[in-house]
Amino acid sequence: MNRRAILLLSALVAAAVGLGALWYPHPPAKTAWQGYAEADYVKVGPTQQGLLTAVNVVRGAKVEVGTPLFAQDDTADRAACDQAARRLQQAKDQLANLEAAGKPTEIAQADANLADAHATLERTKVDLDRAQALIKDGAVTAQTLDQRRADYSSATARVAAMQAALAQARAPMGRLSEIKAQRAAVDAAQAALQMAQWRLSQRRVTSPVAARVADVLARPGETMAAGAPVVSLLPPGNIFVRFFVSEAELATIRRGDPVTIRCDGRRDGIAATVSFVSPQAEYTPPVIYSDESRAKLVYLIEARPPPEEAAHFNPGQPVTVMPAAARPRP
Repeated sequence: MNRRAILLLSALVAAAVGLGALWYPHPPAKTAWQGYAEADYVKVGPTQQGLLTAVNVVRGAKVEVGTPLFAQDDTADRAACDQAARRLQQAKDQLANLEAAGKPTEIAQADANLADAHATLERTKVDLDRAQALIKDGAVTAQTLDQRRADYSSATARVAAMQAALAQARAPMGRLSEIKAQRAAVDAAQAALQMAQWRLSQRRVTSPVAARVADVLARPGETMAAGAPVVSLLPPGNIFVRFFVSEAELATIRRGDPVTIRCDGRRDGIAATVSFVSPQAEYTPPVIYSDESRAKLVYLIEARPPPEEAAHFNPGQPVTVMPAAARPRP
């Protein structure tokens, strides 16, 4: 066989192989996206400015709800509580004084005066009745009868006055408007005490969630502003995964879709649910765990695994995300 025939035969074989490769069905490439774990940290700080006196946790420790985290100097707040408590007691004492009746001796005196007035009234009534009986016989003059009537009227008026004096001695010392105003003052003092107690309680800060201490951002001796974070907490349920998909793949994924997350150290995939799909495109991040790094527009996607599975990830850990079994779409 000459050389030309050999070359021709080789070309035919190569063409046949190429056509066979094109014709033979290949399994479709499996879709996978590169991403990394991220977290929403709970940064706990004081509600008011103050000197940090103690930090009760260290980085990496696990805390439960109510675990003491840190404390501030509470000298001024304790004094404010004492002052508010004394003002409240003073307001209550003034209200009690306004609502109280007269002294026991004053009430006894008014009662005795009323009894004396009743005795005088009875005597003048008897004198008046006698004078009215004797005037028919002329034993008394009309002037005497008039005097007996005046004495009786005076005694009646004195009884009414003594009754009013006794009621006044038994009634509250303050007027109704004064008592109402003092009751409002007591309520205001009570509210001031509650506010002072709340401010004092805020000097001891406890954990609002069960979490791991991600970082301690301040040390005793530092003066912290209100809201400045002292401890950064990482609840397990706050860990999620971020990955990026191209525009061509965006139509295949939506919020609520199931995905599978794989990472080093776990042979089986971890189920998660897409929780966020960015409405805007962006360029590929300069630092992304991917076999290829090229400038192209992608869309940010976030997926959240169940809280019990999220604890297997650490923020910044590279992961691979794949779509889970397809589900029917409406």
